[in-house]
Amino acid sequence: MSGCATARDVSAILELYASRGARWYGSEAVSQLEHALQCAALALEEGASEPLVAAALLHDLGHLVTEVPHSLERDLDDAHERVAVAFLRGLFPEAVLEPIRLHVDAKRFLCRADRRYLERLSSASRHSLELQGGPLSPLEAERFIARPYALDAVRLRRWDDRAKEPGTRTPALADFEPLLRRVSLHEPAVEGA
Repeated sequence: MSGCATARDVSAILELYASRGARWYGSEAVSQLEHALQCAALALEEGASEPLVAAALLHDLGHLVTEVPHSLERDLDDAHERVAVAFLRGLFPEAVLEPIRLHVDAKRFLCRADRRYLERLSSASRHSLELQGGPLSPLEAERFIARPYALDAVRLRRWDDRAKEPGTRTPALADFEPLLRRVSLHEPAVEGA
């Protein structure tokens, strides 16, 4: 997948999860696919819009696209949010892409805005926070929250933090396929149509 610059269609995303979704989600106790499904399920439970549910499902797709995903053993920020947006650009609207792009800065924002937030982060999230630049400065936080889709990114970030529970029951990936197709910018051609 490293040679593929962008997703061709929703089927390519589903194939990526099928081939690489069993990878561990960093140093957490769930796989990449389990994390994605839990995050999307939380978004559904809270009545998020379809584009935001899609963003919740796809927010960490960059970890699957890169050959060397984040790990506590490496001090390297894989910039997974930028990788995911580049991979998904042209297939989804900004209402999906921007919360994905901003979800790392949303973590940095929450560390500034909510004193207890940092204390609740997992050790893997704290490690990645250091690599991503630490909490935003007061001025950076002010600028961040004024951006379009920043509030969606903060919601996504909170689901992201909660979506790390082994054995959690969620809808299957196939259950999200119709939603992904509805919010995509184009549908793949249907044979016989």
